[in-house]
Amino acid sequence: MSLSMKKWISTKTEPLTKENEALFQFRRTKIVSTLGPATNTEEKIGELVDAGVNVFRLNFSHGDHEYHGKVIDNIHKVMATKRKTYCAVMLDTKGPEIRTGLNAEGKDISVKKGQQLILTTDDEFNGKGNNEKIYVDYKNITKVLSIGKRVLIDDGLVGCEVVSIGDDHLVTKVLNDGELGSRKGVNLPGIKVDLPAVTERDRKDLLFGRDNNVDFVAASFIRKPEDVNEIRKVLGRRGAHIKIISKIENAEGIHNFDAILEVSDGIMVARGDMGVEIPLEKVALAQKMMIAKCNVAGKPVITATQMLESMVHNPRPTRAEANDVANAVMDGSDAVMLSGETAKGAYPIKAVKTMAKICVSAESSLEYNEMYNNIRSSTLSAEGMRSLSITETIASSAVKVTMEVDAKFLLTITETGNTAMLCSKYRPAPPIFAITQVDRTARQLALVWGVRPVLVETVIGTDGVIRREIMIQMNEGRLKENDCYVVTCGNKEGVSGHTNMLKISYANQIN
Repeated sequence: MSLSMKKWISTKTEPLTKENEALFQFRRTKIVSTLGPATNTEEKIGELVDAGVNVFRLNFSHGDHEYHGKVIDNIHKVMATKRKTYCAVMLDTKGPEIRTGLNAEGKDISVKKGQQLILTTDDEFNGKGNNEKIYVDYKNITKVLSIGKRVLIDDGLVGCEVVSIGDDHLVTKVLNDGELGSRKGVNLPGIKVDLPAVTERDRKDLLFGRDNNVDFVAASFIRKPEDVNEIRKVLGRRGAHIKIISKIENAEGIHNFDAILEVSDGIMVARGDMGVEIPLEKVALAQKMMIAKCNVAGKPVITATQMLESMVHNPRPTRAEANDVANAVMDGSDAVMLSGETAKGAYPIKAVKTMAKICVSAESSLEYNEMYNNIRSSTLSAEGMRSLSITETIASSAVKVTMEVDAKFLLTITETGNTAMLCSKYRPAPPIFAITQVDRTARQLALVWGVRPVLVETVIGTDGVIRREIMIQMNEGRLKENDCYVVTCGNKEGVSGHTNMLKISYANQIN
């Protein structure tokens, strides 16, 4: 927990009832925004950037390559006009999912509690779905299920219990009244499925993303570490720079979480399918577990799904949704995500601004010293009290120093972004200015908690690079003459993996 009971008890009540605009000058938690029909134009993308979006998510469950290529071009055009602002592009794969087929005449069908519903894998029945029989596209469903097991359709809106099993069909009993449209998702709670980690469609999408310079791949339905390795194999050497964010969406993924985290570049807590695949009351516990383990590993974690869902139609979120975002921030999320709210919603810009305000307000309650101590002790415990790398030792020490000298900024010179990510891991209160000469690094650091990427032509001449950035911050009023700042860098300029220096200085000493 980020706040001790002692601090909550001593919290003054008056600030809780007033909005403080001064808070919103710096937000540590990043925002991932899904683009769709409501926001895929240059104009709307620009407005989203101005509202606070850090990463643009493209959902490859919808749209073809021509469509996504145009959206990526729009993002690049907009970002070329945004000085000192860096946003990443995330390709979210469709993944190996199970769906129902098409209904007869494309119409929704009604099912009643207690009735019989046959789920068939016979391709001849695709397109003929009715209230007695529907098609399911997973051929081995009759092999992995047994009598008494449940099948949940359309995010669990319709539940069925298996009564008998044939060679190419299941006979089920419907557990509740409901409406079923075509091509709805099917979940098999607690069942290990033998679907491929990368479908043929995913393979084509991944290669398209590689060729179109995406920064992240959000890999859907990751169940085991081998799934991540398969995606890396598809991306190949040309796509080795793309960071893989594993989406944990089912029981198997949760069971194998430690091994998945080890081979992933980050994690998405994808609560949609997860809330159907595992007991609903366990989702919050799984979320907290995954966030904590990502924090200790120093890998970014995104909390996603239905965070401000009511803003698809309404200009204000529900109180429960606002609390959900705040709790995700207090849990330690690097980023929070908007899906339908910005893809198809009526208030996409307002949704981003609302989420940004909630994030900053929640961050104002964080106990940074306590977070630092918790992460450091957990890291040493996880490492079996072995010594840390030199880079992590410098990063950890730099964050500790920022607290002890009340530094206003932490500046790091970074080639790959690794040093900035390690500084972020230990959760400093001041912003981390990550100065890099690599544009891809600047974009990928847009996802990392507390980091403000700064792209420069060269990092050769470290003292001059730092001097220019401090002057910029002073000219823009963020730094005063007597303010202290901390710097991490390496004695080998422009060479990655050699961070071994920590400096403490004052703004009035830059000359």
